[in-house]
Amino acid sequence: MPPSFCRHNRFIQNCPICRPPEPGHGAAKRPARSSSARARSASGGASRTARSGAVRVRQLAQAVDDGYRSQLVPGVKATADAERLAGELAFASARLEEFSDDPPGLYADVVTMDDPEEALWLAFLLAYVCPLEAEDDAFANIREAHVPWASGELPRLDVPRGPRSQVTDPATGESTVLAYRAWAGRAGSQQAAFFGEAGWTPERRFDRVFERLSLPGFGRAGRYELLVSLGRLDVVEVRPTALKLTDDATTLAAKRVFGIGDSVLLERRAKALAEAVELPIEALDLALSNWGARTRGERATYGSQAAVDEGERDAIADVLAG
Repeated sequence: MPPSFCRHNRFIQNCPICRPPEPGHGAAKRPARSSSARARSASGGASRTARSGAVRVRQLAQAVDDGYRSQLVPGVKATADAERLAGELAFASARLEEFSDDPPGLYADVVTMDDPEEALWLAFLLAYVCPLEAEDDAFANIREAHVPWASGELPRLDVPRGPRSQVTDPATGESTVLAYRAWAGRAGSQQAAFFGEAGWTPERRFDRVFERLSLPGFGRAGRYELLVSLGRLDVVEVRPTALKLTDDATTLAAKRVFGIGDSVLLERRAKALAEAVELPIEALDLALSNWGARTRGERATYGSQAAVDEGERDAIADVLAG
């Protein structure tokens, strides 16, 4: 009888898939690979691992779904997460009030400096480098980085950086500072650059300056924080009407909280939440970022000593509870 070939174009008795099982046995087992085959496989596996070394899969830590549901935060499925969000909203609100009542650390210097150019420069460094999460002196890194604006020198960027720092690398960070100086230079001064045009409302000024501050290496979080702090310290007349969400940690947290990825709907739901809990929209920036920091270990206070009003926190939690 001529030899039979299987669908894999092999002698059927040599095919590990198609050959009939031996009596008393189930389906044929895959034959053991030779040592050379195992070596090739191991080498290929190592190569594939090396090629995919840049890929990182991170599982987001979430509280267990206990049936919690709220139309204001449809992405939150656990009471613990909702309560934590209420706490972060209360802290962010307290920090905004602290700017007006008793600015902490170097933020007070921004208000009291006689030279507006030096004040704006210090505010930029606070937003760009970000204060540390340190009990003794959260602003030590900003003092170390600081050089007078009038000197024309570059600040030290090889200092410890805070959780929301925009400095990813000191070497490339210098290009951001140079771009900021050039931006101010085109307007004639920092003060003129932030002021913009005489006919602008505070809301319009926030939007336009936020766009114009889109410098290399100066992301959304830094620009938003800078303008919010300047507005709250009464240094520049600006007021936000939206979160300006793009692709940072605040945006990622917003997507989780609001259960959607569309930027227009994210802004709409953020505004609805702010109105429901009776907080300014800018409070959601730091609150959402810190809410999401549970998975990153990067919660930021910017050196704030503001105490959370438990009554406000409970009131926010009640609103979220529906």
